Amino acid sequence: MKKLAVQALFISCALPLFAQDAENARLTQSYDVVKEILATPDKGIPTDLLHKAKCVVVFPSVKKAAFVVGASYGRGVITCRSGAEFRGPWSAPAMFALEGASFGLQIGGEATDFVLLIMNERGAESVMSSKVKLGADASAAVGPVGRTTSAETDIAMQADILSWSRARGVFGGVSLSGSTLRSDDGANKNLYGRHLSAKEIVREGKVTTPVAGRPLIDLLQRTFPGRVPTGD
Repeated sequence: MKKLAVQALFISCALPLFAQDAENARLTQSYDVVKEILATPDKGIPTDLLHKAKCVVVFPSVKKAAFVVGASYGRGVITCRSGAEFRGPWSAPAMFALEGASFGLQIGGEATDFVLLIMNERGAESVMSSKVKLGADASAAVGPVGRTTSAETDIAMQADILSWSRARGVFGGVSLSGSTLRSDDGANKNLYGRHLSAKEIVREGKVTTPVAGRPLIDLLQRTFPGRVPTGD
C-alpha cells in the first residue's frame, strides 16, 4: 500500500509538469513559425500588416487527424498589444484553441501551421470575450502575401481577422470562415498554474511572460514595437 501511495504521489506531481512542458513546447513552436515566416518577407505576411495588427495568433503543426467528431481543435497561442487602444508592448501569451469540423477538411495529412492577425479593436475584443465564429461573429478574410500591402483588397483591409497557412514549405492566405476561436483555459492553467482566461492574461495583464514565451514576445516587440496609425 505504501508503495502504491508513493507511486500515486509521483504521478500526481508529474502530470502537471508534463502538461506545462506541452504548453512550453507550443510556445517554442509558435516562435519558430513566426521567425521562419519573417525570414522570407517576399513570400510571407506583409510587414505593414504586422505593424498594424492588434493581436497575433499562431497555431503550429496542426494535423488533420486532430479534427474528429467531439474533439476538433488546433492548439495555439495568442498575444495582443497592451493598453486601452492596443498600442502598447506585446502582452504575455495566452493559450488559444481553433475549432470547427469544416476546418479539418482544408488540410491534408501533413502538419500545417496557421497564423492569424486580428486587425482592429472590434475583432480583438470579440475574440477575448467569448467563443467567436469566424465569418459570423467576426469578419475574416484570406491574408495577402508579399513584402508590401500593395496587393491588399478592400475586403482584406476591412476584415477583423486575416489568416494564412503553411504546409510543406508553401505559405499563403487561407480561409478559416466557419471555424471558431476560444480561450484554451485548461492549457492556460497548465502554463500559469491557476485558472485564467485569455482575456485575463492578454488584456488584464495578470501574469508575466513565462520563460518559454519570451523568444516569441521579444521577437514581435523587437520587430514590430509600435503600431502604424490606421484611423480605425
